[in-house]
Formats: sequence, structure tokens, C-alpha cells
Amino acid sequence: MKLDLSPTSWGRVMAVTAAGTAFFIAVAFFVDSFNFPYLSPESVWRAKLTDLLLPLVLGGSFLFFLMWKIRQLAIAQRDLSVIAATDSLTAVLNRGAFSMLVEAYLEQTRKQEETRTGALLIIDADHFKSINDRLGHDCGDQALKLIAQAIKGQLRGTDIVGRIGGEEFGVFLPGVDPSQSWLVAEGIRRRIREMDFSPDGRSCPLSVSIGGTSFSGPTTYEAIFSAADRRLYAAKSNGRDQVSFDPAEAALASPLSAATVH
Repeated sequence: MKLDLSPTSWGRVMAVTAAGTAFFIAVAFFVDSFNFPYLSPESVWRAKLTDLLLPLVLGGSFLFFLMWKIRQLAIAQRDLSVIAATDSLTAVLNRGAFSMLVEAYLEQTRKQEETRTGALLIIDADHFKSINDRLGHDCGDQALKLIAQAIKGQLRGTDIVGRIGGEEFGVFLPGVDPSQSWLVAEGIRRRIREMDFSPDGRSCPLSVSIGGTSFSGPTTYEAIFSAADRRLYAAKSNGRDQVSFDPAEAALASPLSAATVH
């Protein structure tokens, strides 16, 4: 089994403690070894015992305490990073973290010779202001949580989802073709449409409009976001509760003509 030496693991704590303690003991024996020829056998035995126990007790305890504190700091930093990157209401990525991860993926694809595909979806809750006005902001928050859960329920482990606006979500689908991307988008739309949202016993159907674009080859986050945002505008202009998907408007190489799918 591979030893976990990550900053937050106990494996690193124990490995550094053991290695450091062994080093201290070796140094103590080396320094004291010059005195061994001049000592009696009984004194040599006591000196060796001291060279073993003193670094073991003092050095080992110090190293263990130091590494334990470093591990706690690493865990705290990791948790803070997660909190800083997460939308507190919906538990998905916030806008900054979402765009940073997508752009990092796209930058890697620009450096590789192999052509990579993918898609970006922008999902907007329909008539969300009316939900807040009629039912209150608490119910609006509940609706956003349900929408976020529905979106995550349709995605793979490699997909990225974030809240990029008040009632807008972004979904990045690496390695999928346009037909797969549209199926994901339509699955999200249907799942949200079929949800039962009845706060305080008052039925309130939810729906979303989804704009999407796919890419094949080098592109940027700004390019695919602009393309998907245009398709979202088309979906909302055509009556909402639908998917408007462009198969390759955002690609920087060999762009295809746009197509809207309802």
C-alpha cells in the first residue's frame, strides 16, 4: 500500500518523525563515538544508552509535535480554500473558482497537440424574481438549493458546476461531444421541471432556461461563455423552459454555424 505523504496525512507526520529521530540518534552516536575508546565498558554502555534515549525522547517528541501542528495548519488551509471557492448557499463552486478551473482546463488543452472537446452550459432560473416577491427570499433560497442539487445529480465526477450569478449556474462538461452535451442540458431541464417545490404547501413549479455551446480545439473561457450566454438569451427570448444549444460557435478553429434546439 502506498504511503500517503500529503501535507494533511498522518503518514507524513509519522515518516518525518521517524526519519528525523533516526537522524538525531545517528548524530549523537557519531559525535560520542570519539569518546568511546577512552571510556570503560560500563561507561560506553551508559553513553550509548544516553545517545539512544535522549534523541528518541526529546527529538522524537519535538518532531512529532511540530509535524502535528503543521498537519493541523495544512488541514485548516485546505478547509479555508474549499470555503473560499464554494458558494455558501448552494454548496457548488462560486463564480471565481468556477471560471478559474475552466480556464485552467482550457489552457492545458491549448498546450496539447491532441484535440480536446467539451461544452459549457449556462442555466438560468425562470421568473426567479417573482418567486422572491411572492414567497419570500427564504423560499427563493430553497429553490436555488433544489436547482443546484438537480444539476449535480445529472453530472459526472469530472464535470464542473458553479453558481455564476444570483440565479445563474454554469456547468462545464470536458470531453463530451455536442449530442452528449445537449442530452445533459435537456436532462437538467426536465429534472428541474419535474421537481415538486411546494413551500408551505403552496405549489410553485420551477423551470430553467439553458444556453450551451460546445468546442473542439483551442478556445478560451471568455469565448465559450459569450457563446453560451447568447444561446441563453435565445432560450429566454423564445419562451423560457428550454435548451438553446450551439454545437461549436465558441471554437477558435473551424467554427460551425449555430443551431438552436428546443
